[in-house]
Amino acid sequence: MAKMNFGGVTEQVVTRDEFSLDQARKVLKNETIAVIGYGVQGPGQSLNLKDNGMKVIVGQRKGGKSWQKAEADGWVENVNLFEIGEACKRGTIIEYLLSDAGQIDAWPTVKKHLTAGKALYFSHGFGITFNEKTGIVPPADVDVILAAPKGSGTSLRRLFLAGKGLNSSFSVYQDATGTARDRVIALGIGIGSGYLFETTFKKEVYSDLTGERGVLMGAIAGVFEAQYNCLRKHGHSPSEAFNETVEELTQSLMPLVAEKGMDWMYANCSTTAQRGALDWRHKFRAAVEPVYEDLYQSVVSGKEAEIAIEAGRKPDYREKLEAELTGLRESEIWKTGAQVRKLRP
Repeated sequence: MAKMNFGGVTEQVVTRDEFSLDQARKVLKNETIAVIGYGVQGPGQSLNLKDNGMKVIVGQRKGGKSWQKAEADGWVENVNLFEIGEACKRGTIIEYLLSDAGQIDAWPTVKKHLTAGKALYFSHGFGITFNEKTGIVPPADVDVILAAPKGSGTSLRRLFLAGKGLNSSFSVYQDATGTARDRVIALGIGIGSGYLFETTFKKEVYSDLTGERGVLMGAIAGVFEAQYNCLRKHGHSPSEAFNETVEELTQSLMPLVAEKGMDWMYANCSTTAQRGALDWRHKFRAAVEPVYEDLYQSVVSGKEAEIAIEAGRKPDYREKLEAELTGLRESEIWKTGAQVRKLRP
């Protein structure tokens, strides 16, 4: 592992220099990786592993949209595409990449095939951390590991095809074979991680749920709406309000932050923008810090997990979810966004 300094704090991370792709192939040469689920993470991870020379099969419920997507991506029924139970039977490493609700439903089938020496792999610590609610308790004679890309499976695949990588966390929850750490690092390299940093299942799910509800999705959507609505209330056109709220951020400023950091983005803006941003950031931070503390405590207490599990169990959940997403899509800000995107050169 390499020692890296992050803001004055030293961490040990794994890069492709310390653990090469050739080394990953050697670790996994006798393994059959069964990727269970072909929704958010399944396509990117399975295709990247296959392209990197690992033996991969996919397990998915037959006949649905995800099964059809797997076939469209080149997976062949009864060759490397199977029903979930059959894939679990054949796999020596079971990548459990169904949704959190899907993992609860499929657990009796998966558990039946977790024979001694196999590995159960997650990309989210939810099922294990909240096992009192999920019922996911693996047998003691299997490895239980985690590699969690810090982004969507779509991004993981796109970056892989571009010769880049998406950073991932990793963890060993249970080492039954003595090889769990090598297995999970090899898988992390195989799925196309830029670098790997160590965590625990609990820390992964606590940070992930906080991030999703916070700056990654919930907070940024709310902040977008608040600024857009403020500008519209004071007479600005939809086009002007959207461009000043979303378009400039996503198309101009965030690429600068991604390239060299927030200070570099500030340095490439006007002095008026710099002064205002440096002053107002403190007010925004003070305003939202209490909200983040409430959010984190809601995550740690299990309340957020309970809300997600109970919502997923309702028979009309997907219909109501689609109605909520439609409401978001049909709101003025995002209808404006759709038109603005069409006008990009």
